[in-house]
Amino acid sequence: MPTFVQRSTLPEPAEAVFAWHARPGAFERLVPPWQQVRVVERSGEGIGPGTRVVIELSLGPLRQQWVALHDHCVEGREFRDVQVSGPFAAWAHTHRFRPVSDEQSILEDHIEYRLPGGRVGELVAGRFARRQLGRMFGFRHMRTRQDLARHRGVAGRGRLRVVLTGASGLVGTAVGAFLATGGHRVERLVRRAPEHPGEIGWDPARGTIDAAALEGADAVVHLAGEPVGGRWTPERKAAIRDSRVASTTLLADTLARLARPPRALISASAIGVYGARDDDAPVDERSAPGDDFLAEVCRAWEGATAAAERAGIRVVHARIGVVLAARGGALAQMLGPFRAGAGGVVGSGRQVLSWIALDDVVGALHHLLFADGVSGAVNLVAPAPATNAELTHVLGHVLGRPTVLPLPAAAVRAVFGEMGESLLLGGVRVAPRALAASGFRFLYNALDDALRAELGL
Repeated sequence: MPTFVQRSTLPEPAEAVFAWHARPGAFERLVPPWQQVRVVERSGEGIGPGTRVVIELSLGPLRQQWVALHDHCVEGREFRDVQVSGPFAAWAHTHRFRPVSDEQSILEDHIEYRLPGGRVGELVAGRFARRQLGRMFGFRHMRTRQDLARHRGVAGRGRLRVVLTGASGLVGTAVGAFLATGGHRVERLVRRAPEHPGEIGWDPARGTIDAAALEGADAVVHLAGEPVGGRWTPERKAAIRDSRVASTTLLADTLARLARPPRALISASAIGVYGARDDDAPVDERSAPGDDFLAEVCRAWEGATAAAERAGIRVVHARIGVVLAARGGALAQMLGPFRAGAGGVVGSGRQVLSWIALDDVVGALHHLLFADGVSGAVNLVAPAPATNAELTHVLGHVLGRPTVLPLPAAAVRAVFGEMGESLLLGGVRVAPRALAASGFRFLYNALDDALRAELGL
């Protein structure tokens, strides 16, 4: 039976690496961003024998379920999962954690597998399967190393009870999984009746929230808000604004009245607060806000935290830039056309994109939870913004595709109206002054590196 092995030496004790893998959120953190994987069902706890996980794999319109069973575990040293049903004829994956010293260990993934179709399957798909396993486990080991390093950076600060809004969104899903693997207790505000442990009910549209369940939380990370994509009709504009302002007002007012309020409220905002600018002059947290629709929304959004600030809660307005993620947002929408060779410059191509890798958004929000001296506006953007033309060139190069089909400004305005004018044709060069001054270290400073990591190329 073919065998695949990936080994890495990590600057972490074996017990710490094992514990990271055993906590909730580890599976989600280890799924490569270019793969479409969804957990359908879990039974049992953690990684102990008898735990069963059902996941759904997606490849375009094709769907397949993979049922995995954990059947072996030696605490602190190894555990194994086997395929009950799924894409392989057989699959047994042993995760090993071998001590080298008190501060170093070897992470080893050892997989025995068989492809469907016997010898024919191995002849046709064997090389492809090994290449994909190398790509996937190379990412998994990199992600493990990076996450453990970030958690180690705040070791000794204690584990937090963090309440999270927008937990099912692109950023919220990643933040929740990351915090959970660090041993923090993550509770999610949900807009329905709570069904699972760690869920707290609220309904911003009706102004209701379970205030008692918020008592004693250490921090709140507020990421809820209606997506800004799509044509901006009057109704759409109202939904974009109200979803942010109403939810933030309800949350801040509630936190301010608690007997045991959180120490920090990290509330999402956006670099849209600076408005779309024609010039190339950089802006930072000291710059004046813009005067277009998104700038007005962001000002009202940030202003809605006033009650929490008056109550002495440390409030951070995380002004998030354009998040680069293969699973959602602007990059995900660009991938289809660019992979088909139909990508190209939008408008003049001179508009500036102040971007940030999804993993650096996660890391920055985690950093801000512990940065006791930081409050007010903080720009979450990479240090090296890119023009649309530069993004087009780099993405085409990473994908190995031509980028010769431009999208004229007139077409953008005709199809998308004001939204296209603001988000696709407008831009602003934003600097992460406050984040850098607070000591945050980016994983991805260069656009090429961020795209390759996110796309596994």
